[in-house]
Amino acid sequence: MQILLPLPTRDFDVTEVAVPWHVLTRAGHDVVFATEDGTEAKCDPLLLSGVIFGQLGAQAEPKRLYAQMQQARSFRAPRRWPDLRAEDFDAILLPGGHAQGMRQYLESASLHHIVAEIMRLDRPVAAICHGVIVLARTQLDASGKSALCGRRVTCLPKYMERLAYWLTAWKHGRYYRTYPAYVEAEVRAAVADTERFDRGPIHLLTRGSDADDRAAFVVEDGNLLTARWPGDAWLLAKLLLRKLQS
Repeated sequence: MQILLPLPTRDFDVTEVAVPWHVLTRAGHDVVFATEDGTEAKCDPLLLSGVIFGQLGAQAEPKRLYAQMQQARSFRAPRRWPDLRAEDFDAILLPGGHAQGMRQYLESASLHHIVAEIMRLDRPVAAICHGVIVLARTQLDASGKSALCGRRVTCLPKYMERLAYWLTAWKHGRYYRTYPAYVEAEVRAAVADTERFDRGPIHLLTRGSDADDRAAFVVEDGNLLTARWPGDAWLLAKLLLRKLQS
């Protein structure tokens, strides 16, 4: 099966891309990368080196997987967003990232269009962290309502985004604030029903892994899967794999 994984030209999250790529390709599926103009994407470099004092970046295993992913032909020669056809894909995965390069991806009408087409086909859609904003800004019809309206979802919680900003603003300014509004605020507004937004348990130091999902959290609503942050990436990928297998 073919899973579409669109990326901005720069600043995507290492873990939220490399971990799903590994899980899906390990199971024999094809991951098709795509960027706006077909340029090879580059991750947020601070997530490789560490945001402050070598911390708050990707962990060792996702960085190792990212290095492997960089050698994949599909990653080095991505498709162009305007050339994509929804019928060619069995699912789509929307990763996140918070640095300013992500705005190209979050604000793209071309990307919103292909996401809407895949959702209309009722094929599995997985989104994590800021990737849920892409869904919030996607419309399925002329009503003007978000594709998330009435759906049960999660996304990057306000407490995580705010704490990361407070810890790093002295060195990196608004690095952790992609927009003035918090991700959670935009997603809640798109859902239009606060009871259908699930923030999930509070996790700061523990993450899910390939072998242990206890610290991970993913919300499932039909063919829609949404997750909060890199600590949920393994579980999100495994649940998407399960939908593809079923």
